[in-house]
Amino acid sequence: MNKPDNQDSYDSPAFEDALGHLENIVRQLESGEVPLEQSIELYQKGHKLREYCQKRLDDARAQIEKISVGHDGNAQSTEAFDSE
Repeated sequence: MNKPDNQDSYDSPAFEDALGHLENIVRQLESGEVPLEQSIELYQKGHKLREYCQKRLDDARAQIEKISVGHDGNAQSTEAFDSE
């Protein structure tokens, strides 16, 4: 469910909703048609959304494992995705 543009709480939106909202904020700011005070508010909301999205991505990356496959095609071991 998308949150309205004027809602200040971004405690636990779905990642895709948060990302879509962030993209909308970027478009508005890049348009140059937003008054200064609203631009500041949008920037602050965008900053919070960016931090939220980055944390969700970092959390997901920490859960992903790389599977090592042997010559016979069977899985031999797993290791953290970032351990290369």
